[in-house]
Amino acid sequence: MPKLVRLYIHQVLIGFAVAAGFVALLLWLNVANLWDLVGRSDSGLLAVFILWFMNGIVFAGVQFAWAVMNLAEKQGGPRRGSPVATEFKPVLAKAEAPQGMGSRGTRPKHRR
Repeated sequence: MPKLVRLYIHQVLIGFAVAAGFVALLLWLNVANLWDLVGRSDSGLLAVFILWFMNGIVFAGVQFAWAVMNLAEKQGGPRRGSPVATEFKPVLAKAEAPQGMGSRGTRPKHRR
């Protein structure tokens, strides 16, 4: 079996295990009265299965994406992108007020 397929299966199993823990925590903490709703319904087990399965798909996708992005070779450089310049120098910028404006950015008052 190719290494990438083995990695995918492994990460999907981890994602579904995390989803099982998440759903168990939701039921244990009775979030939104979920435990009572599931316990009193005829299709409560189906609802729990669907909740686990859909969360498993999401968590497995995130887990696999994290694992694939973690495969990149780590070099000695910066981890958060490449710097634009190695040395920054201050530059003078001349600021002028537009025509007809006073020193504080207001128009001069007209005398009557």
